Amino acid sequence: MSTSNSSSTPGGDDVLGAGAGNTTEKDPDDWVTGDEPMTGAQRSYLDTLAREAGETISADLTKAQASEEIERLQNKSGRG
Repeated sequence: MSTSNSSSTPGGDDVLGAGAGNTTEKDPDDWVTGDEPMTGAQRSYLDTLAREAGETISADLTKAQASEEIERLQNKSGRG
């Protein structure tokens, strides 16, 4: 797991800035705190999205799982 905010170019050089691409998004599976319980904000937003989608979602999700569900429901609802 890398904690760097840099990215590699096709030549293999690490770069920062505009050429680095999107370094603010990480795969939830790579999160250091991904196994912790979801945050209050995630819970609230998931509740809203699930109600709008007519779905029931477990309240026992981890931060990483909640993030994945949020993304799925945003795409389903057109919010994403």
